[in-house]
This record gives sequence, C-alpha cells and structure tokens, in this order.
Amino acid sequence: MEHQTEISREVKNLGHNNSAALIKKAVNMALEAEGVNVPCLVSVMLTDDEGIRRVNREFRDVDRATDVLSFPMNELSPGAFDPADCEQDPDSGLILLGDMMISVPRCEAQGEEFGHGYQREIMYLTVHSVLHLLGYDHVDEGEMKRRMRQREKEIMGDKD
Repeated sequence: MEHQTEISREVKNLGHNNSAALIKKAVNMALEAEGVNVPCLVSVMLTDDEGIRRVNREFRDVDRATDVLSFPMNELSPGAFDPADCEQDPDSGLILLGDMMISVPRCEAQGEEFGHGYQREIMYLTVHSVLHLLGYDHVDEGEMKRRMRQREKEIMGDKD
C-alpha cells in the first residue's frame, strides 16, 4: 500500500537525519497492522520541547512539554477502520488521517531512559500516534488503555 507521510521540521538542527525513514516505516507498520488498505496521508511535525509545549498549551490547555501529540481528522472506532468515515483529499484521493507532532529532544531522553535508544522510541511514538489517528485512546486506566497498549506491543513486535 502506498501511504504518504509528510514530515516537516519546525526547528532546524534537531539532528537524527534518519528520523524521516523511521517515521515512514512506523506509519506503514501501524496502518498495515490495522488493516488500512487504502492510500492515506499522515503529516508529522518534528519539533523541540518548547514547540510541543506551545501546541499542547494552545490546543489542550496543558502547559507542559510532552513526547507526542496527535490530531485526528476523523472520528473512528478502534480496530474498525472504514474509509467511508474519513475525509479525503479531493486532488490526490488520499484518505486524510491527521497530524502528529513529536518532540525530538523528549524522544531522545525517553529512548535513553527506557534503554532502547532513539530509533525505537521514535518508531514507538509514531505507532502510538497513528493508533490515536485511527480512533484508539487511553483517557483512563481501563480497557481502552489496555487495548491500545496491546496493539502497540503487537505492532512493534514486543514480547510480553
């Protein structure tokens, strides 16, 4: 499936020149695992802690940096993707899934903290965000969060 991932950098000199390839791979892994079999568009903004803090404050009234923010274009049910429920770009025909924003410094720190490095962390955060774009959420500590975490593990190939 030929999905399109548009990646931009809000802040120059974030390093990690392989980020775009890792993000595209993770987007494709997540969409394939979720059975998304129509071409989709996902937009990704790479930023720093201050950039993501500003957006978090503006859109969520949370005045702190975070690792990733997701902005779905559609209201979807987890595990039940239906392209008929989605916005479509009239020019390209691509399904518009939404936008994500990743803090590269936060990703670096978490990769080090969790002992698996930057590459795995940016792929995990991307998978996490794609699941949000597809309707998954973790607003409570209940079943929705468990279901989302299980899908993340399956997509990332983690063993229990």
